Amino acid sequence: MTRLKTRAEFLNVQKGVRRVTPSLTLEACAGPAEELRVGFTATRKLGNAVHRNRAKRRLRAAAAAVLPKSGRAGRDYVLVARPGTLDRPFASLVLDLAAAVEAAHVRLDASGGTS
Repeated sequence: MTRLKTRAEFLNVQKGVRRVTPSLTLEACAGPAEELRVGFTATRKLGNAVHRNRAKRRLRAAAAAVLPKSGRAGRDYVLVARPGTLDRPFASLVLDLAAAVEAAHVRLDASGGTS
């Protein structure tokens, strides 16, 4: 798993499939072959820097638990923090991410990976 770092990479993933859960929003699209890439973001609407950093830490931990098993090479994923990211139990956060990844794969497979 490598990280998305540039704004252009995040904007490219934003054009793909989006799945919203109570604790996070998952954006996914086709990426470079043979590579699974992931990025994390939290907006100021979530709160101050302490809250945003905590939310991103929780998202990174959830991604480390889910994406090695459920993620696919050749896909880019961006996890966007929502207010529920801070409050939701970690087990529920992991389940939300797993469900969002599966739903995104169904949509990406149906559209040939470009939508």
